[in-house]
Amino acid sequence: MQSDLMEKALKDFKNGKCILIYDWPNRENEIDMVWYAGFIDIEKIYTLRTEAGGLICYATSEEIAKALGLPFQVELLKSCEHLRSLIKKPSYGDVSPFSIWINSIDVKTGISDEDRVKTIMKIHEIVSLISNGRVDESKKLFYEGFYSPGHVPILISKNLNVRKGHTELAIALTKMAGLLPSVVFAEMLSYGKSSSLSEAKAYAERKGLALISGEDIASYIENKGFI
Repeated sequence: MQSDLMEKALKDFKNGKCILIYDWPNRENEIDMVWYAGFIDIEKIYTLRTEAGGLICYATSEEIAKALGLPFQVELLKSCEHLRSLIKKPSYGDVSPFSIWINSIDVKTGISDEDRVKTIMKIHEIVSLISNGRVDESKKLFYEGFYSPGHVPILISKNLNVRKGHTELAIALTKMAGLLPSVVFAEMLSYGKSSSLSEAKAYAERKGLALISGEDIASYIENKGFI
């Protein structure tokens, strides 16, 4: 049953396991490996790097981004007249949700697994502060504790009614699970191309993981009255 699968996914997610999310066949048609950022550690970053293989990203909600004054990357491009022509929609139709790329000031170069854990855990702590109403403190810590460009890209989730990408699906999962809007994820890749849904299903079965789709999430939200 679809509901049983979603319940398993939410339980696993809250208990520190990764969830595989497939968007839609007429969109990216890709699968992302997603972890709640509050559980991130070196082993999980290594798994994202070696078993997923795509770009390791951090994502939060638009509300958190606004509290920190973080813009979408397209807004930065618009501010440079000669770069505006680069703003184009990809083949699946949605403008990228990328913001800026950051490193914690505590890292060495920022790219190692342990360095990325430091950066992610630090931004997760700031999201926690904002969620507890400590916005001024969080902004001070953010602008003093990070530098950019770095090696961890921040993605900003819009509402699922506006955009239906992996970023929005992953943040919707945190809301349904009662967690902070704070995730780490990467696309699953095969040799030369994105992993197919059948490859992802085989991986999920082998590892005992929940694989859910955008349709599963949307239906669960509608049935349960979330968001």
